[in-house]
Amino acid sequence: MTDQQPAAAATKATRQPAPTPAPASTPSPASTRDTHAFIAGLPKAELHVHHVGSASPRIVSELAARHADSAVPTDPEALVDYFTFTDFAHFIQVYLSVVDLIRTPDDVRLLTYEVARDMARQNVRYAELTITPYSSVRRGIDDGAFMDAIEDARLAAEKEFGTVLRWCFDIPGEAGLASAEETLRLAVTDGLRPEGLVSFGLGGPEIGVPRPQFKPYFDRAIAAGLHSVPHAGETTGPETVWDALNHLGAERIGHGTTSAQDPRLLAHLAEHGIPLEVCPTSNIATRAVHTLDEHPIKEFVAAGVTVTINSDDPPMFGTDLNSEYAVAARLLDLDERGIAALAKNAVEASFLDPAGKAEIAAEIDTYTETWLAG
Repeated sequence: MTDQQPAAAATKATRQPAPTPAPASTPSPASTRDTHAFIAGLPKAELHVHHVGSASPRIVSELAARHADSAVPTDPEALVDYFTFTDFAHFIQVYLSVVDLIRTPDDVRLLTYEVARDMARQNVRYAELTITPYSSVRRGIDDGAFMDAIEDARLAAEKEFGTVLRWCFDIPGEAGLASAEETLRLAVTDGLRPEGLVSFGLGGPEIGVPRPQFKPYFDRAIAAGLHSVPHAGETTGPETVWDALNHLGAERIGHGTTSAQDPRLLAHLAEHGIPLEVCPTSNIATRAVHTLDEHPIKEFVAAGVTVTINSDDPPMFGTDLNSEYAVAARLLDLDERGIAALAKNAVEASFLDPAGKAEIAAEIDTYTETWLAG
């Protein structure tokens, strides 16, 4: 399918590619030593991070203790072994067991607020959190109460931590078209659609879940003013990314890891300013990529594709956003200015309003210049 021509929906993006991070020609010992400290203080945005998948061991153990019939361990240390995955299918199995811990509006509110707290500790100024409301409402949580819980947590987090949250409602692909219909209803119904909702996505396994079948739902979400951000090309080939572009009107691609196998696809992504939401450690944990040194992020950057750095399901993968920036800095041989450029990529690729983008970008610049000045 890689020889097909992209449909018009895939070319509608007007966002221009962000500047490619420049590698450091010869990093000094001091800059190498201080990379982690620089990243820790760097203002950041995150575009690919899952609601339930962001629950720290502390949060998961508290939720598991609330629901004693769950198989999820209540001991945070035992969760380390529990979150060791054999493959992507096993990851989905474990992920869904944690989803099952979210059973009441209080659970939803706790999870959302505490995820924002953890983000704030990493100087995340803005995040688009991927939420799968279908998984909660089908377990009996009232849809209005679900929306109230995430919105209450969002407003409290912004007031108390300064972290701005926005929502991406995603279809759990493994649950089929019924879940797509329900997710769309929750996303576009007047009086139900939450104020923080900005985008519509598609997650879950890719194998056996063709992207084109979801076109009618994405068409209706886009018509309702939502942005399209499906997962594609994580565990399947570049043809899945083409499908996301051609059929789902994708404005960003979740993962897109196998895009590197198709030079014409890379050229298309670069030309049309369609960013990839790259999650390096996640790709290793789910066996989508064998080793970090084999990760295609270097090919993406070399082709001029806009790359953003993200953590996906950080506690489950033993990582966080700061660690993902450190991984990217090593793989791309970046100095502080290069790392800052990566951070600005995420800001520019976000669906934040122009004034908000300018504010965070200016904060990144000020921080970087202050750091380099000593």
